[in-house]
Amino acid sequence: MIQLFFTVAFSAAPLTLYIPPIRSLNLFVETVELLLRDAVSHALSVYPRLRLAFSRFVSPHLSAARR
Repeated sequence: MIQLFFTVAFSAAPLTLYIPPIRSLNLFVETVELLLRDAVSHALSVYPRLRLAFSRFVSPHLSAARR
């Protein structure tokens, strides 16, 4: 039974190396939040410009098709 305990304990020990410390995880989460915040603000400023460009491009074609 003790052999099984040591086998499980020493096989699980390397798995703890894959879990980052809380300090690193906190920095990662903060970086992701900043990235998402920047992406959302950029997307919100680009969307109206794309809509305006699309309407300027399509509007003459639609008015020509109505004639």
